[in-house]
Amino acid sequence: MDPVRNPFAPGAGQRPPELAGRDKEVGAFEVVLERVARGRPERSLVLTGLRGVGKTVLLGELRSMAVKRGWGAGKVEARPDADLRRPLSAALHRAIRDLAVRHRAPDRVEAILGILKAFALRAAPDGAKLRDRWQPGIDVPAASGRADSGDIEIDLVELFTDVAELAQDVGTGVALLIDEMQDLKPDDISALCAACHELSQLGAPLVVVGAGLPHLPAVLSASKSYSERLFRYVRIDRLSREDADRAVLAPVEREDAGITDEALDALFDASGGYPYFIQAYGKAAWDAAPTDPISALDVTVAAPEADAELAVGFFGSRYERATPAEREYLRSMAELTDGKDAGVNTAQVADHLGRKPSSLSPARDSLIKKGLVYSAERGQIAFTVPHFGRFLLGRED
Repeated sequence: MDPVRNPFAPGAGQRPPELAGRDKEVGAFEVVLERVARGRPERSLVLTGLRGVGKTVLLGELRSMAVKRGWGAGKVEARPDADLRRPLSAALHRAIRDLAVRHRAPDRVEAILGILKAFALRAAPDGAKLRDRWQPGIDVPAASGRADSGDIEIDLVELFTDVAELAQDVGTGVALLIDEMQDLKPDDISALCAACHELSQLGAPLVVVGAGLPHLPAVLSASKSYSERLFRYVRIDRLSREDADRAVLAPVEREDAGITDEALDALFDASGGYPYFIQAYGKAAWDAAPTDPISALDVTVAAPEADAELAVGFFGSRYERATPAEREYLRSMAELTDGKDAGVNTAQVADHLGRKPSSLSPARDSLIKKGLVYSAERGQIAFTVPHFGRFLLGRED
Protein backbone atom coordinates (compact mmCIF):
# COMPACT_ATOMS: atom_id res chain seq x y z
CA MET A 1 0.00 0.00 0.00
CA ASP A 2 1.26 3.51 -0.82
CA PRO A 3 2.60 5.04 2.43
CA VAL A 4 2.01 8.54 1.05
CA ARG A 5 -1.73 7.82 0.99
CA ASN A 6 -1.76 6.35 4.50
CA PRO A 7 -5.09 7.55 5.95
CA PHE A 8 -3.99 6.76 9.51
CA ALA A 9 -1.02 9.12 9.42
CA PRO A 10 -1.45 12.08 11.82
CA GLY A 11 -3.59 14.75 10.20
CA ALA A 12 -4.70 12.51 7.33
CA GLY A 13 -8.27 12.69 6.11
CA GLN A 14 -10.99 15.24 6.74
CA ARG A 15 -12.58 13.41 9.68
CA PRO A 16 -10.06 11.79 12.05
CA PRO A 17 -10.76 8.11 12.76
CA GLU A 18 -10.55 8.87 16.49
CA LEU A 19 -13.95 10.56 16.23
CA ALA A 20 -15.78 7.35 15.31
CA GLY A 21 -18.26 6.31 17.97
CA ARG A 22 -18.75 9.80 19.36
CA ASP A 23 -22.09 10.56 17.68
CA LYS A 24 -23.87 10.65 21.06
CA GLU A 25 -21.50 13.30 22.44
CA VAL A 26 -21.68 15.37 19.25
CA GLY A 27 -25.48 15.19 19.32
CA ALA A 28 -25.58 16.25 22.97
CA PHE A 29 -23.46 19.31 22.19
CA GLU A 30 -25.80 20.22 19.34
CA VAL A 31 -28.60 20.32 21.91
CA VAL A 32 -26.48 22.55 24.19
CA LEU A 33 -25.83 24.99 21.35
CA GLU A 34 -29.50 25.10 20.42
CA ARG A 35 -30.74 25.55 23.99
CA VAL A 36 -28.29 28.35 24.74
CA ALA A 37 -29.12 30.06 21.43
CA ARG A 38 -32.77 30.13 22.52
CA GLY A 39 -31.90 31.71 25.84
CA ARG A 40 -32.54 28.61 27.91
CA PRO A 41 -30.25 27.64 30.79
CA GLU A 42 -27.80 24.83 30.13
CA ARG A 43 -25.01 23.28 32.15
CA SER A 44 -21.43 23.36 30.96
CA LEU A 45 -19.92 20.07 29.84
CA VAL A 46 -17.03 17.98 31.20
CA LEU A 47 -15.57 15.06 29.24
CA THR A 48 -13.53 12.54 31.20
CA GLY A 49 -11.54 9.49 30.18
CA LEU A 50 -8.16 7.81 30.00
CA ARG A 51 -5.35 8.93 27.72
CA GLY A 52 -5.82 7.79 24.14
CA VAL A 53 -9.63 7.79 23.98
CA GLY A 54 -9.78 10.86 21.72
CA LYS A 55 -10.89 13.62 24.12
CA THR A 56 -8.69 16.25 22.44
CA VAL A 57 -9.97 15.35 18.97
CA LEU A 58 -13.55 15.50 20.25
CA LEU A 59 -12.90 18.94 21.75
CA GLY A 60 -11.68 20.10 18.35
CA GLU A 61 -14.87 18.83 16.71
CA LEU A 62 -17.05 20.59 19.30
CA ARG A 63 -15.16 23.81 18.71
CA SER A 64 -15.75 23.53 14.97
CA MET A 65 -19.46 22.96 15.60
CA ALA A 66 -19.67 26.13 17.68
CA VAL A 67 -17.85 28.21 15.07
CA LYS A 68 -20.16 26.93 12.31
CA ARG A 69 -23.11 28.15 14.37
CA GLY A 70 -21.61 31.65 14.51
CA TRP A 71 -20.34 31.32 18.07
CA GLY A 72 -17.11 32.70 19.40
CA ALA A 73 -14.83 29.85 20.44
CA GLY A 74 -11.43 29.54 22.07
CA LYS A 75 -9.39 26.63 23.39
CA VAL A 76 -7.04 26.37 26.37
CA GLU A 77 -4.65 23.55 27.25
CA ALA A 78 -4.04 23.65 30.99
CA ARG A 79 -0.55 22.95 32.28
CA PRO A 80 0.48 21.97 35.82
CA ASP A 81 1.36 24.93 38.03
CA ALA A 82 0.78 27.40 35.17
CA ASP A 83 -1.32 30.53 35.63
CA LEU A 84 -4.69 30.49 33.86
CA ARG A 85 -4.85 34.17 32.92
CA ARG A 86 -2.49 34.07 29.93
CA PRO A 87 -3.92 31.10 28.00
CA LEU A 88 -7.48 32.04 28.94
CA SER A 89 -6.93 35.61 27.69
CA ALA A 90 -5.64 34.30 24.36
CA ALA A 91 -8.60 31.91 24.01
CA LEU A 92 -11.18 34.60 24.77
CA HIS A 93 -9.39 37.06 22.48
CA ARG A 94 -9.91 34.54 19.68
CA ALA A 95 -13.58 34.12 20.65
CA ILE A 96 -14.17 37.88 20.70
CA ARG A 97 -12.60 38.22 17.25
CA ASP A 98 -15.07 35.58 16.03
CA LEU A 99 -17.94 37.64 17.43
CA ALA A 100 -16.57 40.96 16.15
CA VAL A 101 -17.16 39.87 12.55
CA ARG A 102 -20.91 39.91 13.22
CA HIS A 103 -21.13 42.78 15.69
CA ARG A 104 -22.27 46.17 14.37
CA ALA A 105 -20.85 48.28 17.19
CA PRO A 106 -17.04 48.42 17.05
CA ASP A 107 -16.93 50.58 20.18
CA ARG A 108 -18.74 47.86 22.13
CA VAL A 109 -16.26 45.22 20.96
CA GLU A 110 -13.31 47.46 21.85
CA ALA A 111 -14.75 48.03 25.33
CA ILE A 112 -14.87 44.28 26.00
CA LEU A 113 -11.35 43.89 24.59
CA GLY A 114 -10.20 46.60 27.00
CA ILE A 115 -11.65 44.62 29.91
CA LEU A 116 -9.99 41.45 28.62
CA LYS A 117 -6.65 43.26 28.36
CA ALA A 118 -6.98 44.50 31.95
CA PHE A 119 -7.69 40.93 33.05
CA ALA A 120 -4.68 39.63 31.11
CA LEU A 121 -2.27 42.23 32.47
CA ARG A 122 -2.93 41.02 36.01
CA ALA A 123 -0.97 37.89 35.06
CA ALA A 124 2.19 39.83 35.89
CA PRO A 125 3.18 39.59 39.57
CA ASP A 126 2.85 42.73 41.69
CA GLY A 127 5.95 44.86 41.49
CA ALA A 128 7.18 43.36 38.23
CA LYS A 129 9.24 45.71 36.09
CA LEU A 130 7.71 46.96 32.85
CA ARG A 131 10.11 44.94 30.70
CA ASP A 132 9.10 41.76 32.56
CA ARG A 133 5.38 42.31 32.13
CA TRP A 134 3.60 40.11 29.62
CA GLN A 135 1.82 41.99 26.84
CA PRO A 136 -1.29 40.16 25.59
CA GLY A 137 -1.28 41.58 22.06
CA ILE A 138 -4.70 43.24 22.36
CA ASP A 139 -4.53 46.49 20.41
CA VAL A 140 -6.78 48.63 22.62
CA PRO A 141 -6.13 50.48 25.91
CA ALA A 142 -6.73 48.43 29.05
CA ALA A 143 -9.95 49.29 30.89
CA SER A 144 -10.00 50.08 34.58
CA GLY A 145 -12.25 48.85 37.37
CA ARG A 146 -13.54 45.67 35.73
CA ALA A 147 -11.96 42.17 35.87
CA ASP A 148 -8.71 43.68 37.12
CA SER A 149 -8.90 43.30 40.92
CA GLY A 150 -6.21 40.62 40.99
CA ASP A 151 -8.61 38.16 42.64
CA ILE A 152 -9.02 35.49 39.95
CA GLU A 153 -12.50 34.51 41.14
CA ILE A 154 -13.91 38.04 41.09
CA ASP A 155 -12.17 38.85 37.81
CA LEU A 156 -13.28 35.70 36.01
CA VAL A 157 -16.94 36.17 37.00
CA GLU A 158 -16.87 39.73 35.67
CA LEU A 159 -15.00 38.82 32.49
CA PHE A 160 -17.22 35.87 31.60
CA THR A 161 -20.34 37.95 32.20
CA ASP A 162 -19.14 40.75 29.91
CA VAL A 163 -18.00 38.42 27.12
CA ALA A 164 -21.30 36.54 27.30
CA GLU A 165 -23.21 39.81 26.96
CA LEU A 166 -21.20 40.62 23.83
CA ALA A 167 -22.26 37.29 22.34
CA GLN A 168 -25.85 37.99 23.36
CA ASP A 169 -25.72 41.21 21.35
CA VAL A 170 -25.41 39.18 18.15
CA GLY A 171 -27.72 36.35 19.19
CA THR A 172 -25.06 33.68 19.60
CA GLY A 173 -22.79 32.44 22.38
CA VAL A 174 -19.24 31.65 23.42
CA ALA A 175 -17.69 28.20 23.86
CA LEU A 176 -14.55 27.99 25.99
CA LEU A 177 -12.84 24.62 25.64
CA ILE A 178 -10.31 23.57 28.29
CA ASP A 179 -8.16 20.49 27.72
CA GLU A 180 -6.30 18.74 30.59
CA MET A 181 -8.61 20.56 32.98
CA GLN A 182 -7.41 18.58 36.00
CA ASP A 183 -4.06 20.39 35.71
CA LEU A 184 -5.51 23.80 36.60
CA LYS A 185 -4.35 25.24 39.90
CA PRO A 186 -6.85 24.96 42.79
CA ASP A 187 -7.56 28.72 42.82
CA ASP A 188 -8.23 28.68 39.08
CA ILE A 189 -10.54 25.66 39.36
CA SER A 190 -12.46 27.41 42.14
CA ALA A 191 -12.74 30.60 40.08
CA LEU A 192 -13.92 28.70 37.03
CA CYS A 193 -16.65 26.97 39.04
CA ALA A 194 -17.75 30.29 40.53
CA ALA A 195 -17.92 31.89 37.07
CA CYS A 196 -19.93 28.99 35.65
CA HIS A 197 -22.29 29.24 38.63
CA GLU A 198 -22.85 32.94 37.96
CA LEU A 199 -23.44 32.29 34.25
CA SER A 200 -26.03 29.62 35.04
CA GLN A 201 -27.84 32.04 37.38
CA LEU A 202 -27.95 34.68 34.65
CA GLY A 203 -28.71 32.30 31.80
CA ALA A 204 -25.77 33.88 29.98
CA PRO A 205 -24.68 32.34 26.65
CA LEU A 206 -21.17 31.17 27.60
CA VAL A 207 -20.48 27.46 27.88
CA VAL A 208 -17.34 25.83 29.26
CA VAL A 209 -16.41 22.45 27.80
CA GLY A 210 -13.70 20.80 29.84
CA ALA A 211 -11.82 17.58 29.19
CA GLY A 212 -9.61 15.65 31.57
CA LEU A 213 -8.66 12.44 33.30
CA PRO A 214 -11.20 10.26 35.14
CA HIS A 215 -10.61 11.96 38.49
CA LEU A 216 -11.54 15.42 37.16
CA PRO A 217 -15.06 15.32 38.74
CA ALA A 218 -13.43 14.74 42.14
CA VAL A 219 -11.09 17.70 41.55
CA LEU A 220 -14.05 19.96 40.75
CA SER A 221 -16.08 18.69 43.70
CA ALA A 222 -13.20 19.30 46.10
CA SER A 223 -13.03 22.90 44.88
CA LYS A 224 -16.74 23.74 45.04
CA SER A 225 -19.32 21.46 46.62
CA TYR A 226 -21.94 22.62 44.13
CA SER A 227 -19.85 21.70 41.07
CA GLU A 228 -21.92 18.58 40.33
CA ARG A 229 -24.85 20.91 39.55
CA LEU A 230 -22.77 23.10 37.22
CA PHE A 231 -21.49 20.46 34.81
CA ARG A 232 -22.86 17.56 32.86
CA TYR A 233 -20.25 14.80 33.06
CA VAL A 234 -19.70 12.56 30.06
CA ARG A 235 -17.35 9.58 30.30
CA ILE A 236 -15.41 8.92 27.09
CA ASP A 237 -14.34 5.29 26.85
CA ARG A 238 -12.79 2.95 24.31
CA LEU A 239 -14.83 2.14 21.23
CA SER A 240 -17.23 -0.74 20.83
CA ARG A 241 -16.28 -3.35 18.27
CA GLU A 242 -18.70 -1.87 15.74
CA ASP A 243 -17.34 1.65 16.17
CA ALA A 244 -13.73 0.43 16.18
CA ASP A 245 -14.33 -1.29 12.84
CA ARG A 246 -15.86 1.92 11.49
CA ALA A 247 -12.80 3.87 12.66
CA VAL A 248 -10.70 1.56 10.44
CA LEU A 249 -13.03 1.05 7.50
CA ALA A 250 -13.95 4.71 6.93
CA PRO A 251 -10.40 6.00 6.25
CA VAL A 252 -9.44 2.85 4.32
CA GLU A 253 -12.48 3.09 2.06
CA ARG A 254 -11.83 6.79 1.44
CA GLU A 255 -8.61 5.65 -0.23
CA ASP A 256 -10.52 3.06 -2.33
CA ALA A 257 -8.72 0.27 -0.48
CA GLY A 258 -9.91 -2.73 1.49
CA ILE A 259 -9.25 -4.76 4.63
CA THR A 260 -10.27 -8.31 5.51
CA ASP A 261 -12.52 -9.28 8.41
CA GLU A 262 -9.63 -11.21 9.92
CA ALA A 263 -7.47 -8.09 9.82
CA LEU A 264 -10.19 -6.13 11.60
CA ASP A 265 -10.22 -8.85 14.29
CA ALA A 266 -6.46 -8.55 14.68
CA LEU A 267 -6.53 -4.75 14.86
CA PHE A 268 -9.22 -4.79 17.54
CA ASP A 269 -7.28 -7.34 19.59
CA ALA A 270 -4.10 -5.26 19.35
CA SER A 271 -5.71 -1.89 20.04
CA GLY A 272 -8.26 -2.90 22.65
CA GLY A 273 -10.65 -0.45 20.98
CA TYR A 274 -8.69 2.63 22.08
CA PRO A 275 -8.74 5.22 19.26
CA TYR A 276 -5.10 6.26 19.64
CA PHE A 277 -3.98 2.63 19.34
CA ILE A 278 -6.34 1.97 16.45
CA GLN A 279 -4.63 4.76 14.57
CA ALA A 280 -1.14 3.54 15.51
CA TYR A 281 -1.70 -0.11 14.52
CA GLY A 282 -3.76 0.90 11.48
CA LYS A 283 -0.97 3.14 10.22
CA ALA A 284 1.63 0.39 10.65
CA ALA A 285 -0.58 -2.23 8.97
CA TRP A 286 -1.19 0.04 5.98
CA ASP A 287 2.56 0.61 5.54
CA ALA A 288 3.31 -3.11 5.90
CA ALA A 289 0.66 -4.35 3.45
CA PRO A 290 2.26 -5.14 0.07
CA THR A 291 -1.10 -5.48 -1.69
CA ASP A 292 -4.75 -4.58 -1.31
CA PRO A 293 -6.62 -5.62 0.86
CA ILE A 294 -4.86 -5.41 4.22
CA SER A 295 -4.71 -8.90 5.73
CA ALA A 296 -4.39 -10.30 9.25
CA LEU A 297 -0.81 -11.25 8.41
CA ASP A 298 -0.08 -7.61 7.56
CA VAL A 299 -1.34 -6.59 11.00
CA THR A 300 0.80 -9.27 12.67
CA VAL A 301 3.91 -8.24 10.74
CA ALA A 302 3.28 -4.55 11.48
CA ALA A 303 2.51 -4.91 15.20
CA PRO A 304 6.16 -4.80 16.40
CA GLU A 305 6.69 -1.56 14.47
CA ALA A 306 3.60 -0.01 16.09
CA ASP A 307 4.66 -1.33 19.50
CA ALA A 308 8.09 0.24 19.12
CA GLU A 309 6.63 3.59 18.11
CA LEU A 310 4.19 3.56 21.03
CA ALA A 311 6.96 2.53 23.43
CA VAL A 312 8.86 5.70 22.57
CA GLY A 313 6.21 8.32 21.83
CA PHE A 314 3.23 7.27 23.93
CA PHE A 315 4.48 5.19 26.85
CA GLY A 316 8.16 6.03 27.02
CA SER A 317 7.74 9.80 27.06
CA ARG A 318 5.57 9.46 30.14
CA TYR A 319 7.71 6.84 31.85
CA GLU A 320 10.81 9.04 31.49
CA ARG A 321 9.12 11.74 33.56
CA ALA A 322 8.95 9.44 36.59
CA THR A 323 11.66 9.32 39.26
CA PRO A 324 13.22 5.99 40.31
CA ALA A 325 10.88 5.81 43.33
CA GLU A 326 7.87 6.54 41.13
CA ARG A 327 8.95 3.92 38.59
CA GLU A 328 9.15 1.37 41.40
CA TYR A 329 5.57 2.25 42.34
CA LEU A 330 4.40 1.97 38.72
CA ARG A 331 6.15 -1.37 38.26
CA SER A 332 4.49 -2.71 41.39
CA MET A 333 1.07 -1.69 40.06
CA ALA A 334 1.80 -3.49 36.79
CA GLU A 335 2.85 -6.67 38.58
CA LEU A 336 -0.20 -6.68 40.85
CA THR A 337 -2.57 -6.31 37.87
CA ASP A 338 -0.62 -8.69 35.59
CA GLY A 339 -0.37 -5.83 33.12
CA LYS A 340 -4.14 -5.45 32.78
CA ASP A 341 -6.01 -2.15 32.70
CA ALA A 342 -7.34 -2.48 36.24
CA GLY A 343 -7.15 -0.60 39.51
CA VAL A 344 -5.21 -1.75 42.53
CA ASN A 345 -5.47 -1.10 46.25
CA THR A 346 -2.78 1.24 47.55
CA ALA A 347 -2.30 -0.99 50.59
CA GLN A 348 -1.52 -3.89 48.21
CA VAL A 349 1.20 -1.80 46.57
CA ALA A 350 2.76 -1.17 49.97
CA ASP A 351 2.62 -4.87 50.87
CA HIS A 352 4.09 -5.81 47.50
CA LEU A 353 7.03 -3.47 48.06
CA GLY A 354 7.40 -4.36 51.74
CA ARG A 355 6.93 -0.71 52.74
CA LYS A 356 4.62 1.30 54.97
CA PRO A 357 1.77 2.95 53.02
CA SER A 358 2.69 6.38 54.42
CA SER A 359 6.22 6.10 53.00
CA LEU A 360 4.80 5.68 49.47
CA SER A 361 2.43 8.64 49.64
CA PRO A 362 4.93 11.14 48.14
CA ALA A 363 5.55 8.91 45.10
CA ARG A 364 1.84 8.25 44.61
CA ASP A 365 0.88 11.92 44.95
CA SER A 366 3.60 12.95 42.51
CA LEU A 367 2.43 10.36 39.97
CA ILE A 368 -1.11 11.71 40.25
CA LYS A 369 0.17 15.26 39.72
CA LYS A 370 2.13 14.13 36.67
CA GLY A 371 -1.02 12.52 35.24
CA LEU A 372 0.38 8.97 35.18
CA VAL A 373 -2.08 7.49 37.67
CA TYR A 374 -5.41 8.53 39.16
CA SER A 375 -7.44 7.62 42.19
CA ALA A 376 -10.73 6.15 41.03
CA GLU A 377 -11.95 5.95 44.64
CA ARG A 378 -10.45 6.18 48.11
CA GLY A 379 -7.67 3.64 48.55
CA GLN A 380 -7.60 2.70 44.85
CA ILE A 381 -5.12 3.68 42.15
CA ALA A 382 -5.03 3.01 38.40
CA PHE A 383 -3.02 3.97 35.31
CA THR A 384 -4.28 6.91 33.26
CA VAL A 385 -2.68 5.34 30.18
CA PRO A 386 -4.27 2.19 28.69
CA HIS A 387 -1.90 -0.79 28.30
CA PHE A 388 0.70 0.97 30.46
CA GLY A 389 1.02 -2.03 32.76
CA ARG A 390 1.66 -4.28 29.79
CA PHE A 391 4.32 -1.88 28.58
CA LEU A 392 6.03 -1.85 31.97
CA LEU A 393 6.11 -5.65 32.25
CA GLY A 394 7.68 -5.83 28.80
CA ARG A 395 10.49 -3.43 29.63
CA GLU A 396 13.99 -4.70 30.23
CA ASP A 397 15.45 -2.32 32.81
